[in-house]
Amino acid sequence: MLRQGLLLLAKSRQVKELVTRLPVSSGIVSRYVPGERIAEVVAATRTLAEDGRLITIDFLGEDTTDEDQAEATVTAYLDLLEALSAEGLSRNAEVSVKLSAIGQALPEVGVKLSLENARRICRAARNTGTTVTLDMEDHTTTDQTLETLRELRKDFPETGAVVQAYLRRTEDDCRALAFEGSRVRLCKGAYNEPETVAFVDRHEVDKSYVRCLKVLMAGQGYPMVATHDPRMIKIAGALATRFDRAPGSYEYQMLFGIRTEEQKRLAAAGERMRVYVPFGAEWYGYLMRRLAERPANLTFFLRSLLSQK
Repeated sequence: MLRQGLLLLAKSRQVKELVTRLPVSSGIVSRYVPGERIAEVVAATRTLAEDGRLITIDFLGEDTTDEDQAEATVTAYLDLLEALSAEGLSRNAEVSVKLSAIGQALPEVGVKLSLENARRICRAARNTGTTVTLDMEDHTTTDQTLETLRELRKDFPETGAVVQAYLRRTEDDCRALAFEGSRVRLCKGAYNEPETVAFVDRHEVDKSYVRCLKVLMAGQGYPMVATHDPRMIKIAGALATRFDRAPGSYEYQMLFGIRTEEQKRLAAAGERMRVYVPFGAEWYGYLMRRLAERPANLTFFLRSLLSQK
């Protein structure tokens, strides 16, 4: 119930207006978001890379309402990729892109515009020696996101996909995506979805995650195991052994600010460990989903909020 409530708050304009008065440097925000500017996320990327960790960077923003806003997001990604290249970090860091942030939801032009904008980002990423992964959003966008992925992969086959284990369809999606050269991030999912399309019991989500992981590890693609769950990490390692996965043929992924010591441990053990790093001013929805995943942080968050009054 608490998780569902937090996910509903993520869509509340009134709560968003109150919460976003917090500076990005305050307590709970800086734990998950290293900053609003490119220079800040580049500095965080450098620190992670020095520890042997890989990085994927998300410029936050999902509620794009016009073409100018979509263009500003694309520009932010192009500037970010240029900055990473200038700092010699392109081999350590890729970017993650939400299609909604680059125009997918705009009436009439959204599908075409977001595909064109994604192509621009993919081209810039390739030119700087890195890659793009298309983030997955709520279930209403899944089909269109996968269709856009198919189009992008015609010219940019290195483009990564994301699937969410809590959706009932995902095991079949994994089978369709587990081919040679296909990079696929498997996460549990963080949106408030109806039971008709998603598992709502956490044990059912876990079982779905394992089924999907088996498909990906047995396939010819490159699984990206996005989880903080110690059980899933152990299962992933066991499955990699069972299916004779060579070192470097899969990776683990975790969010910036969560289980940092475990991230370092995996990297030190020779595993490919990638950290999902968000940045930008539109951090509210991202923060609320992180709180929904880890409600123990809610007290800390409320204390930070009340101190602003």
